[in-house]
Amino acid sequence: MAFRTVVQSARIPVMIAIMIAVSVVAGCAGKPSDNVMISDARAAVVRFVDRDPGLQDWVNHAHGYAVFPSVGKGGFGVGGSYGRGVVFERGEPVGTTSILQGTVGLQIGAQNFSQIIFFQDEAALRTFQRGNFEFSAQATAVAVTAGAAKTTSYEKGVAAFIMTKGGLMAEASVGGQKFSYQPL
Repeated sequence: MAFRTVVQSARIPVMIAIMIAVSVVAGCAGKPSDNVMISDARAAVVRFVDRDPGLQDWVNHAHGYAVFPSVGKGGFGVGGSYGRGVVFERGEPVGTTSILQGTVGLQIGAQNFSQIIFFQDEAALRTFQRGNFEFSAQATAVAVTAGAAKTTSYEKGVAAFIMTKGGLMAEASVGGQKFSYQPL
């Protein structure tokens, strides 16, 4: 009887993890058209600038930037996130991109966020476009609040900003973000 109770109680976390994984994978299904993705990315930039007007200088002066309008994230012990976006060079769309993240550690919940990665110069953008770009566990993205843009600087030619859209995630985990790129 005790063994049966243990097995049944162990199923609950496994079921939650499966539901989270299915939700993240479901977000991967059905790629929208490039025009829809570009429109969504431009709208996300407007939302970022509305939250922190100082980001307009980043948009105006960066050599390029990758915009992920919606990234879904979930986890229960093991977690992950996925999202699609658009890469801009000098303000013009030049490609599409996707982000995939895996994490391990203390974590539970699900959330949705937007992310912009700014590339200071052509070399940083080309590194991203070659697929040689990933954020390690040590890299951090700055949460967008009024004034955050003024206190942030490039690190190795790159700066990232995130804006939470919804959900709740508690975590103390380690992982990394991997990006892919496809020219338009």
